[in-house]
Amino acid sequence: QLAESGGGLVQAGDSLKLSCKASGRFFSSRAMGWFRQAPRKGREFVAAISMNSDSTRYTDSVEGRFTISRDNDKNEVYLQMDTLKPKDTAVYYCTAGYVHNGIGAWEYWGQGAQVTVSP
Repeated sequence: QLAESGGGLVQAGDSLKLSCKASGRFFSSRAMGWFRQAPRKGREFVAAISMNSDSTRYTDSVEGRFTISRDNDKNEVYLQMDTLKPKDTAVYYCTAGYVHNGIGAWEYWGQGAQVTVSP
């Protein structure tokens, strides 16, 4: 029910925008998030956005470089990634769920989109 697109191979310093399309009626009633998993590492939180876009959160390593946004009319969430670094190389996953007191309960996951940043 979640499908990511927009991944690819870029050079350090470049920008890339990921999109995630949701099918179903749950989108506007869920917070949306992005996670990533680098080779030989666990899945880590990247960014999240509230149902009505009034609140966003980022992990420290992407703060100021990445921007999460959503369009509830299109059932889409986006991750604009600027000034990419090789350490941003990972499979990026879109997710939907709830956030309460800063703790996420993620119900739906996409299949992932590969982002590779060369030096």
